[in-house]
Amino acid sequence: MRLITFAVALFASGLAAGSPAAAQSWKEYAYPDYAFAVSFPAEPKIETTTYPAADGHPVPARVYAVEQPGSAFKMTVADLSETGLEETVVIDHAIKTLSQDGEIKLNIPARVGRVFGRQLSILGQDGSRSSVALFYLKGRLYQIEGKSLPPGNATSDAIRFQQSLIFTEASNRQPGDRQRRERGQRGAAPAAAPENPGAERL
Repeated sequence: MRLITFAVALFASGLAAGSPAAAQSWKEYAYPDYAFAVSFPAEPKIETTTYPAADGHPVPARVYAVEQPGSAFKMTVADLSETGLEETVVIDHAIKTLSQDGEIKLNIPARVGRVFGRQLSILGQDGSRSSVALFYLKGRLYQIEGKSLPPGNATSDAIRFQQSLIFTEASNRQPGDRQRRERGQRGAAPAAAPENPGAERL
């Protein structure tokens, strides 16, 4: 009987290891110079580039990205400290840019620790579905986008990526943030800023 039980357990573990979810090895990557950490299913490629600000001027930016069959994960950090632009202008411009080739299905307040921003769900013209969050902190725009591509549209991975963002400065990180992230969720946001309601409706 014990032999049968062991064989069943071994078979089940073999199936789990061969499943797509098990094949992906999600890991948190921290970037202290830019005060954030985020989880990727593989080591991200890092590119120094520019970001078009709302006033039309390009500003320095860094992009951290992983592309896999059916999914794309991208974190953009743009330095807008020299532009003098207000937070609402920066966020509104980012939303407009992101939705140029798609339709916004969800646009609600978002929060990571004590940092507030916007969370979006965007249906692309190509059938893709994106889970996006935008934050403006100390002159930087943090734009995180998990995209699921047709025909599979694995939106759970896109949501998981988007929700993994953590700001690592002590003043912005809440006790237990890491543990909640590892469970696939963040701490509850206040009623005035609900966090991720309806996210599964991507």
